[in-house]
Amino acid sequence: MSRPQSGPPLIIPGLAFTVLTIAGIAVAAGVPRPDAADADVLAYVQAHAGALRLSAFLSLGAAVPLAIWSAAAYRRLRALGITAPGSAIALVGGVLASGLAALSGLVSWTAAGTSDSPPLAGALRDLAFATGGPGFVAFLGLLFAGVSIPMLLLGIARPVAIAGVVLAAVAELSTLTLLTLAAAPTLPIARFGGLVWLIAVSLLLPASRPRSS
Repeated sequence: MSRPQSGPPLIIPGLAFTVLTIAGIAVAAGVPRPDAADADVLAYVQAHAGALRLSAFLSLGAAVPLAIWSAAAYRRLRALGITAPGSAIALVGGVLASGLAALSGLVSWTAAGTSDSPPLAGALRDLAFATGGPGFVAFLGLLFAGVSIPMLLLGIARPVAIAGVVLAAVAELSTLTLLTLAAAPTLPIARFGGLVWLIAVSLLLPASRPRSS
């Protein structure tokens, strides 16, 4: 009887997502905070339209390997014998996070064309932040939890799995950013901590269970 297929190596889309994410954030450094005045946002957009378009391109690009990684991780968990909802939660969280990252990038690209309307520039900035910030991170937390809890149950890389559960909790707390910017520090913790976690899981999650002797 053939063994279930575990999918492609996780490290390839994992590295692609990490590199594109870091590059996109670096290019967009200096974007006004959500509480900045609309006039300040418009001034930034007019001065940095090219950087915003490049950041949007990188954000959309990062969404693709994240979706691939999520699907591959789902198949790998299934190959390991996980039939509980964890693997499906990981897939749903990863796909939704990918979709919101892509949406945020497309909104940022649209915002780069704003030339004479401070309210429109401010509204697009808020939408890009909401989708690419707490929206993206909240669903990324589902991916963390959906992979980490099965890893704990299987006894795989327990420190990494525990870190994933903690990051998942932080990611869900990041939704409070929509109520108060005092919760904003949870966003980079979950985002950048999640990049490290994702690379670690890519290297440590086995493709299949060892054959019984």
